[in-house]
Amino acid sequence: MKILVCGRNGQVAQALQGALAGLGEVHLVGRDKLDQAQPELLREPLRQLAPDLIINAAAHTAVDQAESEPELAFAINAEAPRVLAEEAARLGVPLIHYSTDYVFDGCKSEPYNEDDTTHPLGVYGKSKLAGEQAIRAVDGEHLILRTSWVYSLYGRNFLLTMQRLLQERPQLNVVNDQIGAPTWAATIAASTRALIERWQNGQAGAWGTYHLTAQGETSWFGFAQAIGEQLKIRGMPCAELLPIPSSDYPTPAKRPLNSRLDCSRLAREWQVSQPHWHDALIDCLK
Repeated sequence: MKILVCGRNGQVAQALQGALAGLGEVHLVGRDKLDQAQPELLREPLRQLAPDLIINAAAHTAVDQAESEPELAFAINAEAPRVLAEEAARLGVPLIHYSTDYVFDGCKSEPYNEDDTTHPLGVYGKSKLAGEQAIRAVDGEHLILRTSWVYSLYGRNFLLTMQRLLQERPQLNVVNDQIGAPTWAATIAASTRALIERWQNGQAGAWGTYHLTAQGETSWFGFAQAIGEQLKIRGMPCAELLPIPSSDYPTPAKRPLNSRLDCSRLAREWQVSQPHWHDALIDCLK
């Protein structure tokens, strides 16, 4: 099987490189060959490669930056997925695409399920929702996997930022009123492999949209505390952490206060579940 992974340097793409080993011929392709900022130019390379499965791990994920460059965000997050879905349908192959908790406004008091009304607060969330809608409109075989608070040992993310700041500063303020599930990129990659294996073995669930995050919940402050605890265990310096409300840390893009996603449908339909976020963090740091 020939698997195309769109995106090469992102956190999930890096994790997929190892997780998909042995499943087939895996091609990680970056923007030098598949520039999602120019969606219509994706068609010819896709037809030449003719993969048996397309995984879209590329995205415009700079949430605040998207507010000042909406055209680029929509090109990468909405138009490019539409083209990928059209080409996947033309080839008769499935598309796996990653989306986000930011398609919701965070006003619900309980975890969001896949059927809840979407209402993104900013350009990033709106562009990702438009990408979901474009994929569904094509009506090919697809999995849209919404995840949240992705981190890894690669790139730019909350884990790496906190590890640095906690060792550089004596005191650090962290938002404590946004609740979600920190999700290790390797968790997403391992779940993706499990989904592919079930599809290959004729045990696939229904195609469609699913939530895929680590189990459990915490705040950004709680996540920072857990990171700090691991630093202390390793005998490394750690700043004093102070909880603050989101209103004390204004950003160009407004974030949802509730980013919790109900992942029970994925477990029920595909028999794929994820570890608790704290266990995954410890595994990541090992």
